[in-house]
Amino acid sequence: MEDRLRRLAAAFPVLILTGARQTGKTALLKRLFPDHHYVSLDLQLLAEQAEEAPASFLQDHPAPLVIDEVQYAPGLFRHLKVAVDGARSRRGQFILTGSQKFPLMRGVSDSLAGRCAVLELPGLCVDEMRHAGWRQEPAATGEMLVRGSFPELWADQTIPAREFYQSYVSTYLERDLRQIVNVGSLRDFERFLRACAVRAGQLLNKSGIARDVGISQTTVGQWLSALEAGNQVTLLEPFFANVGKRLVKSPKLYFNDTGLLCFLLGIGADDLGRSPLTGPIWENFVCAELRTRLQLTRPEWSLWFYRDQQNREADFLIQGPYERIRLLDAKWAETARGGAFAALDAVASVLRNASGISDVDVGLVGRMAATRRLGASRTAVSGFRVADFLPADD
Repeated sequence: MEDRLRRLAAAFPVLILTGARQTGKTALLKRLFPDHHYVSLDLQLLAEQAEEAPASFLQDHPAPLVIDEVQYAPGLFRHLKVAVDGARSRRGQFILTGSQKFPLMRGVSDSLAGRCAVLELPGLCVDEMRHAGWRQEPAATGEMLVRGSFPELWADQTIPAREFYQSYVSTYLERDLRQIVNVGSLRDFERFLRACAVRAGQLLNKSGIARDVGISQTTVGQWLSALEAGNQVTLLEPFFANVGKRLVKSPKLYFNDTGLLCFLLGIGADDLGRSPLTGPIWENFVCAELRTRLQLTRPEWSLWFYRDQQNREADFLIQGPYERIRLLDAKWAETARGGAFAALDAVASVLRNASGISDVDVGLVGRMAATRRLGASRTAVSGFRVADFLPADD
């Protein structure tokens, strides 16, 4: 990620870094670009100046400049365009961050198209947790999932995860959410969050969530969009073999951080393995690891899931160039026996026969210590080393 940020800042006038709150965007940029001035629009007075008097704001804060939480001043984007076009050959003039993806990207598409590069900073991956002191052993897996992927929790491991997420949810509700949608009842929204958590890893069912919370399906859609905009959840789309022909229409709902998911479910490290929700929590962890690895090392590959009308299913389908496919199922298991691959083999057969895709590998992602090849197209994949299942450089 660091090398990509430096490279893109040297190639574009504007660099935009998105990501959930507290994923470390500000600390990373201050370290990588120490010669840039820094200003945060989290401060209301600065946000108001940037929105109401953008020309004056840019005079007070000249380039090179890092602007944190820039989505709070959408009126600033047009003036950034003018500043960039006045010195188009200067690279890395402005580095912008935002924790609300959709409002930020609206400003980009309206004013900065063709002038910027966009990256998303995810939470910590397993390798970074190891660097922070996590040891890959069965007894530590539950603690890792409950602690989640926010850097602060790993930089200072004396911080109790439960208290951290309690504060995080409260702050998110009070500050960010109301910037995106109108929430009439915070209590309803908290129930909505927990209803989503119970359904993590499942097909999205807006009517079921609406019924359980006592709100309309329209409100469910608006609040889900707010969670997506804040990089809290991912709606993973189903794979389609050709344009317009999806095997199922509904996406699957995943939380981007297992610590937040466990907090909303009321599950601690000692509960994992006993709770019926352990499998979905593990599947959410695998999804986050796959998204991070693909984003950082294989951006040309796409992540989907597979499910058809005959209930053939794969938790994840990774599609690469030249019709290359990797199918994966996430299982809370330490071994991978041959019979565990039956569902994946059935999907692989469909793809080979019906779609003419010949390069299909299948993998079972569990808590194995290492990734191990079991045959020509089967792999027992360690969930702590999912990069081992991804293709080598072309």
